[in-house]
Amino acid sequence: MLDFAIFWDWLSFAVRWLHVITGIAWIGSSFYFVALDLGLRQRPGLPAGAFGEEWQVHGGGFYHIQKYLVAPAEMPEHLTWFKWESYATWMSGFAMLAVVYYAGADLFLIDRNVLDMSVPVAILLSIACLVAGWIVYDVLCRFLIGKADTALMLILYVILVFMAWGLTHLFSGRAAFLHLGAITATIMSANVFMVIIPNQKIVVADLIAGRKPDPKYGKIAKQRSLHNNYLTLPVLFLMLSNHYPLAFGTRYSWIIASLVFVIGVLIRHYFNSLHARKGNPTWTWLAAGILFIAIIWLSTVPKILTGEPQASAAAQTLIASSHFPAVRDTVLGRCSMCHAQEPSYEGIYHAPKGVMLDNDASIAEHAREIYLQAGRSHAMPPGNVTQITDKERELLTAWFEDGRGAAANK
Repeated sequence: MLDFAIFWDWLSFAVRWLHVITGIAWIGSSFYFVALDLGLRQRPGLPAGAFGEEWQVHGGGFYHIQKYLVAPAEMPEHLTWFKWESYATWMSGFAMLAVVYYAGADLFLIDRNVLDMSVPVAILLSIACLVAGWIVYDVLCRFLIGKADTALMLILYVILVFMAWGLTHLFSGRAAFLHLGAITATIMSANVFMVIIPNQKIVVADLIAGRKPDPKYGKIAKQRSLHNNYLTLPVLFLMLSNHYPLAFGTRYSWIIASLVFVIGVLIRHYFNSLHARKGNPTWTWLAAGILFIAIIWLSTVPKILTGEPQASAAAQTLIASSHFPAVRDTVLGRCSMCHAQEPSYEGIYHAPKGVMLDNDASIAEHAREIYLQAGRSHAMPPGNVTQITDKERELLTAWFEDGRGAAANK
C-alpha cells in the first residue's frame, strides 16, 4: 500500500513541475512579445493599418512580422491566441498553494507567534487576499486609465508595500512572501483573462461584423500587458523565496519584498529601453546592485527572538512517543549542527530553509519532513555527511508512522 505522505510529496513535486513548465511558457512568450513590440520599425509602404514591422532570424529561417495597432482591415484565416500559458500557470500555482500551504497549513501557512488562527480561517484569509488584491488593482486601473499612468504606478507600488507589511502580520514569513507573489500573479493572470483577451475578442467580433474596432480596447489591453511585463521578475523572486530564509525569515522581510519589486522594475526598464532602441541605461544595474546590497544588510539585522515554540497537539503526541528520546538524540546528533539558531557546521551560517531542529517542539513539528527527507529517503543529511545509520533512519520512520497512527486513533 502506497504511503499517503510519500504520495502527497510526489503530488507536490508534480504540481511544482507543472507550475514551472507553464510559467516558463507564459513568461517566455510575454518577454518575446514585449521585446517584439518595442523593436517594431515604421517605414513607408506598410499595409494600411500596420503600425510597424520587424525582421527576425531564428532556427535557420527569416520571419517578417507586422503589427496592427488596432486591427487589420479584415479577419485573417488563422489567428493564434496566447492565453492558455497564463491560465495554466495560475491554475497550477493555485493547486500548489492548496497542496503545500493549505494541506500543510499548521506548518507552512500559520505562525501562531504572528497570528493565532484556525486552519479554515487561514485558508479563507488566503483566498480573500488573492481576490481583494485583484479587485483593488482593477478598480484603480479602470478609474485612472489614460489619465495618469505614472501616478497609477506609484499608487500601485504603495499598495504593494502595504500588502507586504500586512501579509507578514497574518502568515508565516515564507507564506507571506508566497502570498505576495500569488497576489501579484493573480493580478497578472486576471489581466489576461478579464481584460486583455475579452478586449481582443471585442475587436475580432467587430472585424467579423464588418465594423471598425474601437482603439480604446487595444489601449486598455496594452496598459495591462505593460504592467504584467514589469511585475514578472518580482513574481519569480517571490515564488522561489521559500528556499531562502534570509529573505522571508527576517524582521524586515516586508521591506526586502518591497525593494525586490523596485529591482525587478529597474531590470525590465533596462531591457525594455534596449529593445526599443532608446539608449543603454546601464545605471539601472548599478541602482539594482545598491538595492540588493541593502537587502543583504536588512537580512542580517538581528530578528526578534520569540522564545521556545509551543508544540501543537499532534506534535505533543509525537513527543510523548516511546521512540522520541532516541529520535531526539539522533536528530540533535545528525541534523542540528545545521538546523539550529546558530549552526555549528562549517560554512553554514543560517539554518537551511529556516528549519530549526534544536528543541523538542521543533523536532516534533517537522516530523513529516524528517520522515520524508531522512527516514524514507536518504536526501538528508546531504551526502550523509553526519553518517546517519540505516538503523537510525528506521527509527525515524517508525516514530513518525507510529505517531501518525496514534493521532488517527484519538
